[in-house]
Amino acid sequence: MLIIFLLTYEIGTIYNTVKSKTLSKIKFRYINSKGDLNMQNNKLYWKLSSFFFLFFLSIASIFTFFAIWLGQSLNLSGAQTGIVFSVNAVFTMLFQPLYGYISDKLGLRKNLLYFISILVILSGPFLIFIYQPLLNWNFWIGALTGGSYLAITFLAGISAIESYIEKVGRKYEFEFGRARLWGSIGAAVAAAIGGRMLNINPDINFWIASGSGILLLLVIFLTKVEVSTIEEKKAKSLSVQDLGSLFKRKDFWIFMIFMLGTGCIYNVFDQQFPVYYASLFPTEQLGNQIFGYLNAGQVFLESGMLLVAPFIVRKVGPKGGLILAGIIMILRVIGSGLVSDPYSISFIKLLNAPEFAIIIVSVFKYLATHFDTKFSSILYLVGYQFAMQLGAVILSPIVGNLYDSIGFRQTYLIMGGIVTIFTLFGTFLLRNQNQASKDRNDSKLTA
Repeated sequence: MLIIFLLTYEIGTIYNTVKSKTLSKIKFRYINSKGDLNMQNNKLYWKLSSFFFLFFLSIASIFTFFAIWLGQSLNLSGAQTGIVFSVNAVFTMLFQPLYGYISDKLGLRKNLLYFISILVILSGPFLIFIYQPLLNWNFWIGALTGGSYLAITFLAGISAIESYIEKVGRKYEFEFGRARLWGSIGAAVAAAIGGRMLNINPDINFWIASGSGILLLLVIFLTKVEVSTIEEKKAKSLSVQDLGSLFKRKDFWIFMIFMLGTGCIYNVFDQQFPVYYASLFPTEQLGNQIFGYLNAGQVFLESGMLLVAPFIVRKVGPKGGLILAGIIMILRVIGSGLVSDPYSISFIKLLNAPEFAIIIVSVFKYLATHFDTKFSSILYLVGYQFAMQLGAVILSPIVGNLYDSIGFRQTYLIMGGIVTIFTLFGTFLLRNQNQASKDRNDSKLTA
């Protein structure tokens, strides 16, 4: 009862915050910012949006049905699948701080995007001719080899790409969410066709990923981002000690802990959800195909939510956005454990759209509000993504074993309880927006 009361109180606080602000004033500022007015003619915006579209088309072609592929095509158990995800998370966790440091050191230069694009081109041949045979021959060698490649290419690469485009968006005054929505559309396209391709031949999805990589390389070659002398000097001034200084800040640890118990559960919950969803249908093939359509619809809805998420986060504040996303996550995870029919579970799955859109925008806003933007990539890849992967390393095999022993629904209820605890943690300890000025000064002092 206390938990319900506290969460209800937080929802009321968010509502009152929204109500107290003048809608017309915010709407005017939102619509008439320079970036929004120039968006249609902003070639850079459209090129980077197309990069998002193609990259997410490739990553969704591989990972939307990854758990199903491991279980149905390679006959891995739930525990083994959990280990694969855990190994992927370990390597992702290792590469993210490195990507964050390199990205901030490079500033707005495109070197990382070229590197990742080339790796995406190689993804199809790798998965078909190297990863799958290795998993069949020796599970651990296959898991370690695949984990390192998938992490550096996709699982850590996605964070480096998001961080880079967010920095470019701040410079050229377009909302990150409005560029990122094209990534969701790309993922939706992959999900819409991926289920049918999986039933025909899973390799088709992997070749789609490689084909997208070729177009990625072309797009980034044609994209020109101006790098001023001041920006170049600022990037070069970054040192390894700057990364260590972040870990001396209490508010940075609080943010990481919050993400560990919320964003991490978001990822772990989704890992084997397609397997559970397909099991609710008369045949796995029908379940795979319907899940593809459902996931496509959810991701299209997600892209629409990314249009309005910046507006929502402006109104409730970055902290309010994080807590709101946590509350939606609680409803989604616990709801999945309470219902058992395909119709109800499909409806609950759609809650993923507002949840993701609000949390991704809130994370960038929260970090930009409370920390020096000089460290934007490090903050995002370490504070947000690293924390989630650390949790996934710990939880993925545990959750995989729980799926095998007590079933999906009971496991979802346990996971929902964890999200509830960490959402309450964030409610009391995350920083409010009126503390932003002091936070940025502290960040500069520790740099």
